[in-house]
Amino acid sequence: MSRIGRLPVQILEGVEVRQSNGTLSVKGPKGELTLDVHPDVKVVVDDSEIRVERSSDQKAHRALHGLTRSLIANMVKGVTEGYTKTLEIVGVGYRADAKGKGITINIGFSHPIRYEPTEGVKLACPNQTTIVISGVDKQKVGQTAAEIRGFRPPEPYKGKGIRYQGEQIRRKAGKTASSGA
Repeated sequence: MSRIGRLPVQILEGVEVRQSNGTLSVKGPKGELTLDVHPDVKVVVDDSEIRVERSSDQKAHRALHGLTRSLIANMVKGVTEGYTKTLEIVGVGYRADAKGKGITINIGFSHPIRYEPTEGVKLACPNQTTIVISGVDKQKVGQTAAEIRGFRPPEPYKGKGIRYQGEQIRRKAGKTASSGA
């Protein structure tokens, strides 16, 4: 049996879980999320927990078992606590500022980049070199962070670019001056 899939997901206080026609919806203080459950996986909702059961021991069903349980756990955590990712901008003259729902990023191109987030994702810039991405859907928050980082990934020589907070960049040594011969 899947080690992740067999663990029950605790329904926290203030969270409402409904199931109908193969769709599971979780509603909490921060928002509401829905999940289309695969027909080979059965979701059992009790008073205080959600359990995921599979129909057989086939490899595909074992994989779906753990995946479904993880997605449900992420939904419950998202509607209660939410998810945040923080990006750091490193480089002389590189900066970002929030305008409306989106942000404007200056990262060394001939033009500033304007980025509008998807529905359910909030962007904030507490200072010019930090971007905070928050929302209830873990996948959307991570995708938004990856898209913004993709505009200028950190380069290995000087470390300039957009990186995740706490990300370690493997630095390379540049060319050394050769002694003339």
